Amino acid sequence: MVFLLFTMIRISKRVLRLFLAVVTLAGLGMAISAWTKKAAPAPPNVVLFFMDDMGYGDLSVTGALDYTTPNLDRMAAEGSRFSNFLVAQAVCSASRAALMTGCYPNRLGVSGAFGPNSPIGLNPNEETLADLLKERGYATGIFGKWHLGDKQPFLPLQQGFDEYYGVPYSHDMWPLHPWQAQSNYPPLHWIEGNEKKDEIKDLTDVGKITATITERALGFIRKHKSKPFFLYVPHPLPHVPLAASPNFRGKTARGLFGDVITELDWSVGQILGELKKQNLDKNTLVIFISDNGPWLNYGDHAGSSGGFREGKGTSFEGGHRVPCLVRWPGVVPAGRVCNKLLTTMDILPTVVKLCGARLPKQRIDGVDWITLLKGNDSVTPRDRFYYYYRKNNLEAVREGDWKLVFAHPGRTYEGSLPGQGGKPGPSPENNEFPKALYDLRRDPGERYNVLEQQPEIAARLEKIAEEARADLGDELQKRSGANVREPGRLSQ
Repeated sequence: MVFLLFTMIRISKRVLRLFLAVVTLAGLGMAISAWTKKAAPAPPNVVLFFMDDMGYGDLSVTGALDYTTPNLDRMAAEGSRFSNFLVAQAVCSASRAALMTGCYPNRLGVSGAFGPNSPIGLNPNEETLADLLKERGYATGIFGKWHLGDKQPFLPLQQGFDEYYGVPYSHDMWPLHPWQAQSNYPPLHWIEGNEKKDEIKDLTDVGKITATITERALGFIRKHKSKPFFLYVPHPLPHVPLAASPNFRGKTARGLFGDVITELDWSVGQILGELKKQNLDKNTLVIFISDNGPWLNYGDHAGSSGGFREGKGTSFEGGHRVPCLVRWPGVVPAGRVCNKLLTTMDILPTVVKLCGARLPKQRIDGVDWITLLKGNDSVTPRDRFYYYYRKNNLEAVREGDWKLVFAHPGRTYEGSLPGQGGKPGPSPENNEFPKALYDLRRDPGERYNVLEQQPEIAARLEKIAEEARADLGDELQKRSGANVREPGRLSQ
């Protein structure tokens, strides 16, 4: 009996020691888990600048003359510049729809530029970049030009944004624009949330736009500095009509256009400075791009395509290729220039993956370029692109540096004198462009048609065009696409 008692005591001690060991290990595991969670890096903030009608050549680092852009130059020096970056379409609303959704805009039923009181807009059923980041716990704000529908169902608060202050569409859709003085456009107002606020009555008010948007953006950073945020700053300028604040007016040899760009550069500097002041600089991804190339027939009030052919409203490189700067200290290499093909559609899948958010449930066209963004130039995330314009015209396709242009009617700025002082020169819309093949490595200006010299390459691109037509359609051939979705429509 005594022996049995001692045996039971020894077993009990072993069980107790085992129990204590398990508890200790469990506690250690919990501590390690807690430490790991604590040590995990916070998701990055995202600041996305989207200029309006800024051309490829409108920055100092891309060849601008008679003014400087020191803050953008610094951003390029501290980050990477992507020199082969395309918008999805070279016009306002379509370009913005692509940026927000990661889709070709014609996949969404969006084309052109929505006017005031448009009965259609970006379908709220589409999942925007703001929707996806908000779901991830981000604060989301837009300060600037929306232009994806000015009726309440289409405004930013219904498209994933927590805060909105800006203009609903381009500020030339305005009774006082010099060449539209007899138009029936309604008065243009600032919108806050879903409500109309102060009217933009004259060019003096236009001159306040950049500073007002900047102050709102700075306030957003201060307000949300303790949680991850997505700040979208789609500046309405340098779209015409041009105006600058008194602090910048008359300061550059380039005239009013240079003054406006200088103030926009100041705005970027203010926001970068605030990120540093709030100790957010090293955990913020900052992207700077434009919605399309310059509106060249405005002459001294227009920017520069940097030598690329044509400009806004065309499917040539001057309409599609825009500046792209990306900065994230310690993640994006500094001082790099990358010539890999990328587009605005690629922003969404890249940003949501970096931020730990999910992709949209519906099909998108963007590709993730995180590996390239972080410095591995050996990868090629995108090798093809479809150049659509007007309602749904497939005007060109691209694979690598080869671009096949199809015969099409289109806008041209060539052969006409540009306007001066804020009034436009002619830009015929029905110029007939012939079928042509261009090698953009040697001929980025698209001047030398090598169609007859390279029939095999042309045939390969024809097959790519057929894939685009089957998927998205082609008005030039009166064909419908199998995978096109409906835009948002107001209830009748």
